[in-house]
Amino acid sequence: MNTEQSKPLIGFTCGDLNGIGIELIIKTLSDSRILEQCTPVVFASNKSINFYRKSLPEINFTYQSVKDFSKISNKQLNVFNCWDEEVAINAGQLNEIGGKYARLSLQHAVNALQQGQIHGLVTAPLHKKNIQSADFNFTGHTPYLKHAFNLNDVLMLMIASNLRVALVTEHVAVKDIASNISQESIISKLHILHSTLRRDFGIETPKIAVLGLNPHAGDEGLVGDEEQTTIKPAIKEMKDKGMLVFGAFSADAFFARAQYQDFDAVLAMYHDQGLIPFKSLAIGEGVNFTAGMPVVRTSPDHGTAFDIAGKGIADTSSFVAAVFECIDIIKMRAAYDENHSNPLRKMSSMIIANATDEAIELSEE
Repeated sequence: MNTEQSKPLIGFTCGDLNGIGIELIIKTLSDSRILEQCTPVVFASNKSINFYRKSLPEINFTYQSVKDFSKISNKQLNVFNCWDEEVAINAGQLNEIGGKYARLSLQHAVNALQQGQIHGLVTAPLHKKNIQSADFNFTGHTPYLKHAFNLNDVLMLMIASNLRVALVTEHVAVKDIASNISQESIISKLHILHSTLRRDFGIETPKIAVLGLNPHAGDEGLVGDEEQTTIKPAIKEMKDKGMLVFGAFSADAFFARAQYQDFDAVLAMYHDQGLIPFKSLAIGEGVNFTAGMPVVRTSPDHGTAFDIAGKGIADTSSFVAAVFECIDIIKMRAAYDENHSNPLRKMSSMIIANATDEAIELSEE
């Protein structure tokens, strides 16, 4: 297989049409070095792309327009047209149109993932409120992807170099966090986290830290008892299965003392407990990865940024990181699957190869 054929096809959703998504795509994919690593397929429309391209005249952005995957070119950027109609784009405004076409882009991209037409997906930011519709009642990409692939559970995992922070609960109201945490949910997340660290990040024996829920990890039951009744029993069960899982750690001290550096990943109990320290440490280059899926999906760690949309000043750091993380995980997963597939066949091949070598040596003697 030649280099062009071996490049993964990476899909890109446009996100909210009035946000910074298409600007990020134009800036990022105009770099020819990206095209050396993957074949991009942007799920949007020519007209939407051209609207934002006009506001970035200094960037040389060329693409091929397609409506059929048989026409995808491995040598250039492809825009897969999900709609043809004129759309009123109002950069920086939160409205129904922005959500409607963000949803359409996402649904086309996920369908392509399901059909195996693309190898991975990078999603641009959407707004969780205006994307809602009769056929889309999800609080974000992660629950939608879980539903689309009919999975029992998935894991939101934030990545920045060797810092990895996963969540037990995601977009849940603070008042409902405790009721959404159970021993079973923690165990499920730990199984996914342990598996993805091995398969997607090449860490054969991962070491995982688990944070407590309450201040000071409950102070031995003085400040809440979830650590004693729920979290520590889950940790013990994982340890009994041979996994290196430790905790429950007091969240503030854990990050303040940089204890995260001693672990391959951290499992936080809720959104802000994990994402506030993560984003503070990631310095704008964090990536959101949906672990536990048969496909690879990443995204930048920020939102639609309506306040700067259409001004041409959006920072691409996190989006670029999401692209390369998607490519790296695809390659790492393929290598892991190859190395762990049918060991008996590999052993037989090695025995035959060794026997052949010995026979050659004997004949030479």
